[in-house]
Amino acid sequence: MSALKDQITEDMKTAMRAKDSERLGTIRLLLAALKQKEVDERVVLDDAAVIAIVDKLIKQRKDSLEAFIKAERKDLADKEAAELVVLQAYLPARLSADEVAAAVKAIVAELGASGPGDMGKVMGAVKAKLAGKADMGQVSAAVKAALAG
Repeated sequence: MSALKDQITEDMKTAMRAKDSERLGTIRLLLAALKQKEVDERVVLDDAAVIAIVDKLIKQRKDSLEAFIKAERKDLADKEAAELVVLQAYLPARLSADEVAAAVKAIVAELGASGPGDMGKVMGAVKAKLAGKADMGQVSAAVKAALAG
């Protein structure tokens, strides 16, 4: 069992004792997603897999938040924003834009990639190295910039 999953379970117990229903609901949602992945694939999740699931849930919250803001549904947007804050606490520290660009340039040089045709090869290597440490949208932009220049 992963240390991160243990931490999430402990946070759920703490939220229950504190009667913090919003936080508890978000943590239960996260634990349900983790359990679903374990049952579907018959595996025990490690920290990297847990971070990937948290990342996926955060992306869903951001998309929903954007849609609710466009639809002028402040009540639902506030709920999504609160869930986003709780979920982001389980991610490791993110790399800055400069650190991402430097890592991407190093991987491009290592692979000897050039031009947009090599984007898939570079993204595969970058994803393996930076998963959970950087926003993949930001990484994709950095890869495009590195291959164009």
